[in-house]
Amino acid sequence: MKFTKMHGIGNDYIYVNCFEETVPHPQDTAKFVSDRHFGIGSDGLILIKPSNKADFEMAMYNADGSRGEMCGNAIRCVAKYVYDHHMIDRTDICIETLAGIKYAQLEPCVSSDNKASINKVSINKVSMVRVNMGKPELEPEKIPVMYTQSKDLSRIINCPITVGGIEYRMTCVSMGNPHCVVFTDHTDALDLEKIGPLFEHHPCFPNRVNTEFVKVIDQNTVEMRVWERGSGETLACGTGACAVTVACILNELTQRAVTVKLLGGDLKIEWEKDTDLIYMTGPAECVFEGDITLPDVFR
Repeated sequence: MKFTKMHGIGNDYIYVNCFEETVPHPQDTAKFVSDRHFGIGSDGLILIKPSNKADFEMAMYNADGSRGEMCGNAIRCVAKYVYDHHMIDRTDICIETLAGIKYAQLEPCVSSDNKASINKVSINKVSMVRVNMGKPELEPEKIPVMYTQSKDLSRIINCPITVGGIEYRMTCVSMGNPHCVVFTDHTDALDLEKIGPLFEHHPCFPNRVNTEFVKVIDQNTVEMRVWERGSGETLACGTGACAVTVACILNELTQRAVTVKLLGGDLKIEWEKDTDLIYMTGPAECVFEGDITLPDVFR
């Protein structure tokens, strides 16, 4: 199987072009290739597939083989991949996901040594992508979050939750996948390997949850660590950064344009007041390409 390893600020996935390759058992393949000791090493598997609704379809699988609805860092890499590999020649791309169709604007690079001679070689590499991530979902039933302490809440904003015997305050948002945002003054001191799984599998979250732990630096800057369901702690989470920005604004902690600082780098997130749409801007990079022989049972 031919593959490309790519990352968005350290959130790395194995990408397979399913216009050329067939992956009959994606759940098992995801677990196999994601293993950082016996596989290639990644946070999961991304299949780039034909779509009858959009330019392309992105099928996402977490490192444990579970299907994910959406990944902000991965969708930027998909946009870069299809443009860099001449699968599309436009810089505006629509991509089908389980969380709906997302729209990406590409920023092709022009070689600083040859700006006067613009050709395919000099411009056909993308480094930055801006994605319309759609509108956040705040209704508890649609996130979903089953908040038993109150049946009358239309939103879960700064509400108490007890995890591992400790009470936290959470704000819940869906960006096509569920997020629980917790504000803290000490992101560095968190034992995420311990508390991350407790949040992920908490009975409040019937589909499990991604949990972001956030420190507000100023009205335009925050930093976060994330525990992703099915993958554990990752260096970055694009949908998580969007959910964090929404949570910050709902809790009146930041302005509507925020730089989210993650372990792997920064994302620029903006939640437009008039349209309710969230825009994410960040890098996408190719690490390497290769071939891997899958076990016979996967074929």
